[in-house]
Amino acid sequence: MAGKSFEELRVYQLAEEPADAVWFTALRWNSLARDMIGKQIIRAADSVGANIAEGTGRGTYQENRRFIRISRGSLYETRHWLRRAFRRKLLSDEEVDRRKPLVEKLGPHLNAYLKSIGRCKPNDE
Repeated sequence: MAGKSFEELRVYQLAEEPADAVWFTALRWNSLARDMIGKQIIRAADSVGANIAEGTGRGTYQENRRFIRISRGSLYETRHWLRRAFRRKLLSDEEVDRRKPLVEKLGPHLNAYLKSIGRCKPNDE
């Protein structure tokens, strides 16, 4: 399975943006918020890109597709934690307005990348 390195993939580059934004936001929270929500949201957001990277390194289309699906699950988890942070007054309306587009555009890119990988080839199973 030859192709681009994960660092060259646009979907990976897009995954870095919300992960970094979440990190720098959670650093400002008090210790309870960082411990309860901050750690969870950072893990979930970082996991999106980590699974893209791991999938590209697995060597088969089937494995790559599996890790992109896991990445998509981590994106949904990130959305959940962002909602919790907003509802618990850890994020302002302005912060949500800045971060929401980063997260929302990533989902379609993950889906497009998953589709571009194609179905697994008979010799990949």
